Amino acid sequence: MGSFPQSIVHYLPVTDHDERWGIVCTTAGYQNVPPGSPYPLTQHPDSYSFTRSRGRVLGEYQLLYIVSGQGEFRSASSPAAPVKAGTVVMLFPDEWHTYAPDPETGWEEWWVGFRGENIDRRVAEGFFSPKTPLLHIGHSAGIVSCYQEIIRSAEEERKGFQQLVTGIVLHLLGSVLFKRDNLQYLDNPIVEKINRAREMMRRHIGDNLPPEEIARRLNIGYTWFRRTFRAYVGIAPAQYQLQLRHNKARELLTTTDRTVSEIAAELGFENVSQFSAFFRQREKITATQYRSKYGF
Repeated sequence: MGSFPQSIVHYLPVTDHDERWGIVCTTAGYQNVPPGSPYPLTQHPDSYSFTRSRGRVLGEYQLLYIVSGQGEFRSASSPAAPVKAGTVVMLFPDEWHTYAPDPETGWEEWWVGFRGENIDRRVAEGFFSPKTPLLHIGHSAGIVSCYQEIIRSAEEERKGFQQLVTGIVLHLLGSVLFKRDNLQYLDNPIVEKINRAREMMRRHIGDNLPPEEIARRLNIGYTWFRRTFRAYVGIAPAQYQLQLRHNKARELLTTTDRTVSEIAAELGFENVSQFSAFFRQREKITATQYRSKYGF
């Protein structure tokens, strides 16, 4: 898609069939707000219209990406906070909010609106929260291209476009979380240590290499290593090692003809009984049953 005009707004049709998909896209657009301009630039339907002083309440989620300029945001759950370029603002249904660019800088924004039980579940599980609506991800051409693709599809409205654009919305949400979580580790030596630790775990998957020994080989304290590994990866080092062994066991059971005893030995279990108990606890079926069900 070529250069964008100053303002693009689309409100998307939604059918009962689309609703059954679990997520629908309701609106998408773009605004380039010059310094000193009124905001918003475009008149919206009553359900979307707002002024900075009055704010508004929506019946859907929206994801705004501010690519240049700066401004301010506040909501019922979040006090006034500055919004700088590279920030994603997430709006929540039934949550009062207001936002606007700084008159001295204006801003350039992309947005997409959506709703559905698919997203409600992610919010309920804590992936997104009205208490933390500002997600700083920096500048990303990939994020912008997602918005552009949504707008392109909205303009064409080809059959099945709702399923296409909501798939992009889910990709967009995942990308935002990924970029937000990794921005703080950019050029951080911590990541190198953790990556070296994970590579060591994969290389020694059957050696029962204790996390304490991994920390020693990396010349770092075990307590610091365990805490930092868990913060970055999401689980403790020992649990990560168990997951590696579990995944390798499934791979060997389904892609080789090695016996269960041979697999148990290769993965460092003391005996086949220990391996069988380990595998059954995680899969709820025996290793032999798993091979029979999923093997070649």
